[in-house]
Parts: sequence; structure tokens; C-alpha cells
Amino acid sequence: MVEGKHYFWVERTLGYADEGAVAAGVDVDGWELYVCRSRHEGDLVPGRLAPRDGCAYVPWGGGEHVKLEYEVLVVLGGEGRWVATRGGCVPIEALEAGAAGSEPLFVGRACFDGLLVPGKVHPSHGVCYISYGGAEIACPEYEVLVIHI
Repeated sequence: MVEGKHYFWVERTLGYADEGAVAAGVDVDGWELYVCRSRHEGDLVPGRLAPRDGCAYVPWGGGEHVKLEYEVLVVLGGEGRWVATRGGCVPIEALEAGAAGSEPLFVGRACFDGLLVPGKVHPSHGVCYISYGGAEIACPEYEVLVIHI
């Protein structure tokens, strides 16, 4: 378990999400999606946990990568709030949730195909990347997670 001041990441597998996991969107069938992160190609990448599918997905290198082992975000004593932004901007209070090399990655979510889908904000790329339909999709307008206690 990795802890922050008001949140923690819990190691899980096979689609399991803890009580208090941060909900961040819904899938095409209306099932809840949660904030997660997982390792891929040496990076720690925020993505989406889809309990119905029994796995997590992370966007990386143009693709959607299935993860059976991941960490789920749980917030203590409060809730996360989502701040609308665009073009690589992140609020100063944004939750740093991973890294690509030495660059921090943040929890984000974006609307795509009528759905709200969690993913990663990669500031130097100017977008929030989500994984959807087997691909990594760049979304220039998105929301960033800020832990609000």
C-alpha cells in the first residue's frame, strides 16, 4: 500500500475495487469505472479499472494495455474533485499518480464517444490519454483529479 496525506493506493488483481475507490466514469453498459494505476514498460501509468471486465486498462504508446495487477486509488475522509482544463494544464493541487520517465503523470478523465473515461494526463503532450476500444486516445479537453478534504 502506498500512502499520501489523504489517500492511498491498494494493490489489487482481477477487477477487484475496494470500498471507497474513486469512481471516475462509466463504461458502455453503465458499469462504474475507477481510478487505478499500473506499471507498463517501466512507467507507472494511471488508467481505468473496469471490475466487470476483471481487469484494469492503461493507455500507453498508442495502445490500450490490459493489466490483471494494478493499484486502486482510495480517498480518506473526503472526496476527489474534478477540475476542467485543457492543453496539458494541471492544477497545482492535482494528484500526481505516476511517471513516464522523469515526467509526472496525473489522474485525468475525458469524454469520448458519449462516455466519461479515466486515464492519464501527460502535461508535455498537452492531452489526457484514455484507453478505449484497444487504442490510446488523446483528448485535449479533460478533467484532472484534485484531492479535496
